Amino acid sequence: MKICIFGAGAIGGFVGAKLAEVGAEVSVIARGAHLSAMQENGLTLLEDGLKPKTINIKASQNPLELGEQDYVFVTLKAHSVPSVAESMAPLFREDTTIVSGVNGIPWWYFHKVGGEFEGTRLSSVDPDNKQWDFFGPDRVLGCVVYPAAEVIQPGVIKHIEGNKFSLGEPNGEKSQRALLLSEALRSAGLKAPIRRKLRDEIWVKLWGNLSFNPISALTHATLDVLCQDKETRQVLRAMMIEAKEIGKKLGVNFPIDVEQRINGGAAVGSHKTSMLQDLELSRPLEIDAILGSIKELGQITKTPTPTIDTVLAIIKLRAKTAGLYGS
Repeated sequence: MKICIFGAGAIGGFVGAKLAEVGAEVSVIARGAHLSAMQENGLTLLEDGLKPKTINIKASQNPLELGEQDYVFVTLKAHSVPSVAESMAPLFREDTTIVSGVNGIPWWYFHKVGGEFEGTRLSSVDPDNKQWDFFGPDRVLGCVVYPAAEVIQPGVIKHIEGNKFSLGEPNGEKSQRALLLSEALRSAGLKAPIRRKLRDEIWVKLWGNLSFNPISALTHATLDVLCQDKETRQVLRAMMIEAKEIGKKLGVNFPIDVEQRINGGAAVGSHKTSMLQDLELSRPLEIDAILGSIKELGQITKTPTPTIDTVLAIIKLRAKTAGLYGS
């Protein structure tokens, strides 16, 4: 099984290292100092309670050097994907599967969803339908990514917590390609359940991303502080309730309530969200896929989102003034 990780940052590097460690034929696309370090020294993974592991892994900036793959695991920031979509072409043969491990509402969300919204396109996550038209949604196997990790220096990834990668077909079937990838991930010591209703999990994770991420970037607070402070907790709650109303209109079942979701964030501890990390490292912020998409879905479903709209306006301006708006 040939697997290419397109965007071998913290999460991509983590899953790539775990798969390569157990013998999967893994290659990674990366750039800059991180790429150079992996090419020269391999990829080093730090996990609690374990000795550091350095794995030799094929790394390149050029997909032509890696050839056709069975799976292409896309772990870039959502705003980065449209501009590089066509560069992935050398990785594809007719039956290559794209594993969409990107935060937020995915561009393929309304593919095979059924009902009145079937085939709806989202301009907030797929401007000009670039991914829908170039990749084609039939290539996609959905993935909800739960681990938290950081690139602490070029070529070195620190795993913080979590090891689950939930998989799911847009139509809910338990396909052969999903079963094969699940087995590969499980052999690497990761959890990889196949979900019939992956969209439900997308929303539960999104609940946290759409609220924790922008508020942490605006306040510079870690998750424990953010969730325990009474006033910011009220803002988080209001955002989640607005999003839940949208999700319900789209047929989503929320297996936990808002308070449980906030408590889950608090339990992670003094962790900086990915958006806060990006702000501190002067990297473009992932705003449109996790907030802009919710505003757009609110418009599509005729659901008011006043708190989300307010936070979206403020975090966009914060990103723009820092030159980090990744639209």
